Amino acid sequence: MLINRLPERAVGRYGLAALIGAAGVLCFAPFGLFWLAPVIWGGLFALLLRAETPRQGLLTGFTFGLGFFLCGVSWVYVSLSVFGGMPWWLAGPAAFLFCAVMALFPMAAGWIFKHRQPLHFWQQAILFASLLALGDWIRSWLFTGFPWLALGYAQAPPSPLAGFAPLLGVFGLSWLVALSGALLLRWRSGLPVIALLIASGWALGQVAWTTPTGEPLRVALVQGNIPQEMKFRPEAFFRTLELYRELIEAHPAQLTLLPETAFPVFLDQLPAPYVEALKTLARRQHGDIIFGTLTGDGNAYYNSAVSLGSSPLQTYSKSHLVPYGEFIPPGFAWFMAYANIPASSFSRGPEKQAPLAVAGQQVAANICYEDVFGNEIIRALPQAGILANLSNTAWFGRSLAQPQHLQIAQMRALETGRPMLRATNTGMTAIVGADGVIQASLPPFTTGVLTGEIRAHGGLTPYGRWGDWPAVGLILVLLVFGLRRRS
Repeated sequence: MLINRLPERAVGRYGLAALIGAAGVLCFAPFGLFWLAPVIWGGLFALLLRAETPRQGLLTGFTFGLGFFLCGVSWVYVSLSVFGGMPWWLAGPAAFLFCAVMALFPMAAGWIFKHRQPLHFWQQAILFASLLALGDWIRSWLFTGFPWLALGYAQAPPSPLAGFAPLLGVFGLSWLVALSGALLLRWRSGLPVIALLIASGWALGQVAWTTPTGEPLRVALVQGNIPQEMKFRPEAFFRTLELYRELIEAHPAQLTLLPETAFPVFLDQLPAPYVEALKTLARRQHGDIIFGTLTGDGNAYYNSAVSLGSSPLQTYSKSHLVPYGEFIPPGFAWFMAYANIPASSFSRGPEKQAPLAVAGQQVAANICYEDVFGNEIIRALPQAGILANLSNTAWFGRSLAQPQHLQIAQMRALETGRPMLRATNTGMTAIVGADGVIQASLPPFTTGVLTGEIRAHGGLTPYGRWGDWPAVGLILVLLVFGLRRRS
């Protein structure tokens, strides 16, 4: 085997890199050890400094990334095998290959760092942070994008660095964390800078970038907890309808949210008396209900959120689709033949869609992992005063996916200065304030309704106005600085 040909010292180096990468998952939800992130990525920086060649830097970055993603997104296997019906002998290698592809980004960072490593420590630290943050950003759009576990997400509240999010977004936070990790290696000169960053983040966290508008809105977020293996079975359909109707009736609110594909049929296939019953329940509160269903015709169909109630019927159709889960990339039909994923050939909704005018507010709906893409969420601003995510992460079982997704929602709320409502099938159903703090949540894998009051917010944060571009531009400038060789 190849590993037997490597010197023992090298095997230890790469094994340590993988172990440190695996420990990096502890920085994210549900563990929440945000303070550990600089230590973990500082460990990667130390290993890269000790690498003797670009090849060693490449392998160090790759093994770190492999350990990180294999532990952090292990739920990919669950979705493919347990719920997707793919045989283990194909789902296992597919999940491993996916994590290996994600590990190419820290691998490239490791190779470039050693290939162009500056002589001076501060340049080294800046180059290291810039390469990792740039990798997180590229990962957010390349091949439709998968920015899950971008380093900056570890700094969602209660981290003091969260105060930078309304200015620099999650990728700016990635840069700050990686820089802090590198500076730990020169603690005498680095600790004062880290302390300054922490103090600045705390001070920025006291700034009210947006302001509440209008009266408080009573909301009800429904968590049906429908088992994924039952969701698309015809015999469970009417039981599902009745469950949601009972939960809505027992928890009246001005705005009621149901999960993604709560009704896994086309809108016009819902029984007309049932639709009228939902309208009546909503109108009793002079409000509206938003639920996930399918829309379209014989030529195209969409994963949609539809509103019923006092306001006219409105629809939001998902624009950013999940590869393999919601559309089949060209040339991969053979791969999907081994899986059993219902409704895996959706059409894309328009990129720019108006917020839903419901319950007297403008609500920007997004579905499933669309809220991972901050640059897309801000398209609805400044009109929208509330963000609403409808998800069904039952596909990933009892895994890290649910708490990680909630942490992502915290970052979107903080970046935009808008409250985020999350209605999910199995968790995590939650109300997130405009400051990114979780106000309330339901236990996962339970049936229930989360009720509360929120207020819409108006105005724009710097991130809401310009998106990722200021942070990316700054990172590119600093990257050029880090790449300059000086004697």
